[in-house]
Amino acid sequence: MTSAHSAMHPAEALILARLQPIVKERAAAVRLMVFDVDGVLTDGSLYYGEHGEVLKRFNALDGHGLRLLAEGGIKVALITGRSGPIVDRRAAELGIAEVMQGVRDKGGALTALAQRAGVTLEQTGYMGDDIIDLPAMQRAGFAATVPHAPAYVAQGAHWVSAQPGGAGAVRECCDILLASQGRLGTLLASPGLLGPGAIQ
Repeated sequence: MTSAHSAMHPAEALILARLQPIVKERAAAVRLMVFDVDGVLTDGSLYYGEHGEVLKRFNALDGHGLRLLAEGGIKVALITGRSGPIVDRRAAELGIAEVMQGVRDKGGALTALAQRAGVTLEQTGYMGDDIIDLPAMQRAGFAATVPHAPAYVAQGAHWVSAQPGGAGAVRECCDILLASQGRLGTLLASPGLLGPGAIQ
């Protein structure tokens, strides 16, 4: 983590200036960040064709943020209540190995992921947007949500993104995690770190 006497990257300073100290403290502890899919990585829209769900709309900024998290040493996982090959494909593109689909008990799933990753729940973050996400949010050391979440979900979060789900909310979350840990500046100062074709 960047010391108080080190020169802070301007991007980190901008992000941290908007964070409450307790949020920064919680974000700084995260070693595993888990995301819901529908309404968080997507805008929550479900596109159906004659044979079922055929499309989900993802955001390249969010994808790049997830790649940056991994490069910054933070493990990434997905938990979703729905099931389908689209999520597996997107996760594979982003190098996310831990994907749990068709999950109703997200609190239990989060605990299992933390155990497999060798981290405590205090070192685990979760970002969700609906009532099914609350048990995971309540267990996580860092709980995040999006602005369109119901009020009772937002009340259970330590941090609410300014950007909506599927349109930069996840990237915003990734940036505050990395900035809180003093890692965003290093990544921004090394534009070739992720290699060619990394923007996802």
